[in-house]
Amino acid sequence: MIAPDKIRNFCIIAHIDHGKSTLADRFLEITGTIDKNKVQGQMLDDMDLERERGITIKSHPVRMNYKAQDGHTYQFNLIDTPGHVDFSYEVSRSLAACEGAILVVDAAQGIEAQTLTNIYLALDNDLAIIPVMNKVDLPSARPDEIRKQISELLGVDPDTILSCSAKTGVGLPELLEAVITEIPPPKTQENAPLKALIFDSKFDSFRGAVAYVRVVDGMLKKGQSIRFFQSGREYEIDEVGIFRMGRVPDKALNAGEVGYAIANIKTLTDINIGDTITTRLNGATEPIPGYKKVKPMVFSGIYPIDKADYEDLRNALEKLQLNDSSITYEPETSTALGFGFRAGFLGLLHMEIIQERLLREFNVNIITTVPNVEYEIHLKNGEVLYIDSPAALPSAQETDHICEPISRVQLITPTDYTGTIMKLCDEKRGKLINMEYLETTRVCLNYHLPLAELIIDFFDRLKSCSKGYASMDYEFYGYQRDNLIKLDILINGSPVDAFSTIIHKDNAYSYGLMITSKLKELIPRQHYEVAIQAAIGNKVIARTNVKAYRKDVTAKCYGGDISRKRKLLEKQKEGKKRMKQIGNVEVPQEAFLAVLSRND
Repeated sequence: MIAPDKIRNFCIIAHIDHGKSTLADRFLEITGTIDKNKVQGQMLDDMDLERERGITIKSHPVRMNYKAQDGHTYQFNLIDTPGHVDFSYEVSRSLAACEGAILVVDAAQGIEAQTLTNIYLALDNDLAIIPVMNKVDLPSARPDEIRKQISELLGVDPDTILSCSAKTGVGLPELLEAVITEIPPPKTQENAPLKALIFDSKFDSFRGAVAYVRVVDGMLKKGQSIRFFQSGREYEIDEVGIFRMGRVPDKALNAGEVGYAIANIKTLTDINIGDTITTRLNGATEPIPGYKKVKPMVFSGIYPIDKADYEDLRNALEKLQLNDSSITYEPETSTALGFGFRAGFLGLLHMEIIQERLLREFNVNIITTVPNVEYEIHLKNGEVLYIDSPAALPSAQETDHICEPISRVQLITPTDYTGTIMKLCDEKRGKLINMEYLETTRVCLNYHLPLAELIIDFFDRLKSCSKGYASMDYEFYGYQRDNLIKLDILINGSPVDAFSTIIHKDNAYSYGLMITSKLKELIPRQHYEVAIQAAIGNKVIARTNVKAYRKDVTAKCYGGDISRKRKLLEKQKEGKKRMKQIGNVEVPQEAFLAVLSRND
């Protein structure tokens, strides 16, 4: 058993691609946690997707033993955190399990949007921050400029900011020593009732749900009867242990230590991230503060391309939810797409990852409807509803007004692109809150933007108009009333629910025109004319027609009276009218794929 004053719990925070995972790899190598011959890139990232995209999707804790220059051996618990904004709640709980954070800033790129967000999260959790410049070996590195940026942001002496290269290992011994001197040991009460924070969880097909915990007070050991504060459920601990490059069983986890607990928990939903574990008898009376339920922000319909794959899709979603409890789904039926599910995600990247995993891990080809957000509907009778699908919107006669979710967006860009980015934000109905110059060539813009405008193509357009230099971060701000309406797309007078959307009234005409024009190109011609309309309630705001095939019924007429030809044309017209009454237009799969992808 190691003394609490020799324990250091810390995490590494950085913007995407600033070298967080590489730095973690070097730490594992220097401390001898992993054999040098087995080292590969992104050691703590075990998903193929994480390696391909160079991002951390799931946090991975690891324990390292480090022999310091003072001759003592210290226990380092590194909690690797996800880097993307979609997983900010996971990041906040991982930070709550630490006493300090290493802030990594790329010496070539400088401070970016997520760097700022992560710093604020770390400061909210009262963490000691060790600023460090990475990639100082790059020819494009600007160490003096970046040192000045970090110094102004944190209000620290520029000379105290460390420099390193995670790739070559330069400066890392000094950084490991700084972890000991700058990050405080955990404050613990060994004889107090058990309090352990759940900062993550994972499903093991043989052992059930595994809780990743940081013991704050007391001791967690095998055979204990425990209780979860939020769900009130009680279990008996089967196994506790620590993290090396995998799970290593141990006798007990003492106050201040990080590890895992297995208690024959059948479903991941029984473990809530941010919850507190205590003993069933004589347990703690108050949980560790900061818990909140993870709430999906983006919703989309998921349907199998082949209708026979419906059961496979259901099984795939069930298995995915075992490893990622933040996905929500419920069965949904669409007249156009058949049976499927309405799924909720933390953000657009989370949605992309789930789609990719469904195809790769379960071989299920899916089509997803246009992503939606959750709207707040105020009815005339005073009731308030929350809906995540346009199909669930009550009629205009019942609805008083609609409120949409607003996000607070932070954009960091070189000053050359400020004008084009502000124009993009204005197009997306954004409101500028403030504008701060980080230095003479870089500016930080803070906007309030509707979440619905943000989730479709905002990020792609931001990267295009800034030539890839701008970075973005966002968080949910609240609900705001606006002039929102439901736009329906009708084919031969019948609404196609998959194309319905809730949209701002000012954008309804252009969106309706775009969808109808696209469908005109994609819907095959019939023997009768097909009308494609965009409508708000009973008012049609855009219309286009797919022309009918026409047989030349007058070809056999030569010479004679014109009335003969007219009679044949009238007869053909009547026949087409009868055909249209009983005809049903099949919208091809390509039309759904083209329209729902929203590639204008």
